[in-house]
This record gives sequence, structure tokens and C-alpha cells, in this order.
Amino acid sequence: MISKPKKIAQYAILIIFSLFSIFPLFYMVMGATNKSVDVIRGKLLPGTYLVENFKKLVSETDLASAMLNSFKYAILLTFLSLLICSLAGYGFEIYHTKGKDMLMSVILLAMMVPFVATMIPLFELCSKMGLLNSALGFVLPTISTPFLIMMFRQSARSFPHDIIEAARIDGLSEIQIFFRMFIPTMRSTYAAAMTITFMNAWNNYLWPKVIMTNADSQTMPMLVANLTSGYVTDYGELMLAVLLCSLPTIIIFFFLQKSFAEGITGAVK
Repeated sequence: MISKPKKIAQYAILIIFSLFSIFPLFYMVMGATNKSVDVIRGKLLPGTYLVENFKKLVSETDLASAMLNSFKYAILLTFLSLLICSLAGYGFEIYHTKGKDMLMSVILLAMMVPFVATMIPLFELCSKMGLLNSALGFVLPTISTPFLIMMFRQSARSFPHDIIEAARIDGLSEIQIFFRMFIPTMRSTYAAAMTITFMNAWNNYLWPKVIMTNADSQTMPMLVANLTSGYVTDYGELMLAVLLCSLPTIIIFFFLQKSFAEGITGAVK
């Protein structure tokens, strides 16, 4: 049994580190309500310039288009990635052979190759295929990742094979078994994978910056970066843009945090 002074010390340490963790978010929210000069001075109290910062952000940037593009690209990439990677992970584990183990090893080795090493060939390929400034060009390079395939493969190992055999006896096809039995059983894994994929797609800056050459195709991270590219930066406006860019991922993680933890640990219900 932990003594009371030791428990108080543990809670004090946890509270201190929690405050350090949430301070950047707190500073961002406070900055969004203040003038640029107040943000530079480090003011940590709420201001009265939230509406003014929003009006300036809307007038100087195409906020609605950037937000819509980010949602469109992120949702499309998340849906396709979950479908393709879960099918691949399921197939690697359920239809197990030595050849597939070797192929899986090659796929995992691809995780060691940085994206910048393949970015130029990918750009040339998308340019020749006419995929610049398109959702398909945004999605294709990252539609399948070794991490997600490995994650679904590990989850498939806990999927009872007896259920598969019983479903085959009942006349279900392999595709029906996957969609009607595997997917509902692995809800927590899908929630974790969805959280990771959506956050990565939403926060992706480098590849959209390369392939999206039109201003109408810019995403929220690109919009935020453009606010700092001028001679004078309005930090109140910038903080508000960063806050708006962060909100979708914060909300998704907040609602799916329990399923995210279960999916990462491989829990199956």
C-alpha cells in the first residue's frame, strides 16, 4: 500500500507534467484572442481581439477552401488506407505462407526509406500522369503504409480462426467474412488506425506543398505556413489559424482516445 505522502508526491509530479503538456495549447488559445504585439510580449490572459483576428484571417486567406480541401483529402486518404491496409494485413495473417512472410519483411524494410528520398520520383510520376492539384495525387503515395499493414496483421492474429472455418461452412465467401465478421470484431483497431491516418493526412505539409501548385488546392498546414512567409507576421492571426488547424485532430482524438488505446494494445472485443 502506497503511503499518503508518497501518493501526494506522485500526484504533484503528474500535475506538473500535465501543465507542461497543455501549456502550448493554452498559449495558442490565449494568443488567438490577443493582438500581435500582446502575443509577442507573452501575454497569458484572454484578450478581446478574437473576432478581429478571425475577420482578418478570412479577408486575407481563403480559409473555407483550405479547410474544405484538408477535410476532403484527409477523409479520402483515411477511408482508402483503412480499407487497403486492413485487407493486406488480414491476408498476410489468415492466408499464411513463407513467401508472404518474406514479402512482409520487404514491406517493413520500406519503413527505413525516408519520404524525401522518394519525393522527386513521385512528383515526376504524378506530373506525367496528370495528377498535380488533384485528390488522387495527394492520396496515392501514402494510401498504403507498412505501419498500418503490420498493425492490422498483428490484430488479425487474435482473430479466432474457428469463426472463419464456421463461416466458410455456412457458405460465406472470403470477402463476406472480412466485411461482416473481421471488421466489426476489430472496431478498436480500426479506430486507432483511423486516428493515426487522419492526423497524419491532416497535418501533412511537405507532399501537398510539392504537388499542390494552385492556390485553390492549398490545405490548412499550407495556409498556416503562408501566414509566416511575409515581411510582417500578425501573430494573433497566426495563432488563430493554428488553433483552427489543430481543432479537428484534437476533437477526433478526444472522442476516440479509449478505442485508440485499445487498438494500439491489440484488444479485441
